[in-house]
Amino acid sequence: MTTDETHTRLIVLVVEDEPLLRMTAVDMVEEAGFTALEAADATEAIRILESRFDIRIVFTDIDMPRGIDGIRLAAVIRHRWPPIDIIVTSGHVDAGEVDLPARCKFLPKPYDERLVIAAMRSFAA
Repeated sequence: MTTDETHTRLIVLVVEDEPLLRMTAVDMVEEAGFTALEAADATEAIRILESRFDIRIVFTDIDMPRGIDGIRLAAVIRHRWPPIDIIVTSGHVDAGEVDLPARCKFLPKPYDERLVIAAMRSFAA
């Protein structure tokens, strides 16, 4: 099995409240050979996680105006779904300002798509 075939089977949940940014992130994930699911907020993401057992990586924005933010979502994921790896991103906070759970990577916005994909591939390895 090639590396690309391995990535194709991995499912990434993209959580972003801004529709255009979410669409761009989904395209990035799919162009990298992963399968993408999407959620507009943390509540929707949790519903998806509760109904799917094949999600391997969550890529989430920190700054979501309604309900749970990305930091709390990362903590919930780590507690309820320990095998899932997490990438969080924000244009309003720095990595040193957030307390992230284990196996959670922070990337500042605007993010370099190559770094996001590299992080996903490192989690997939």
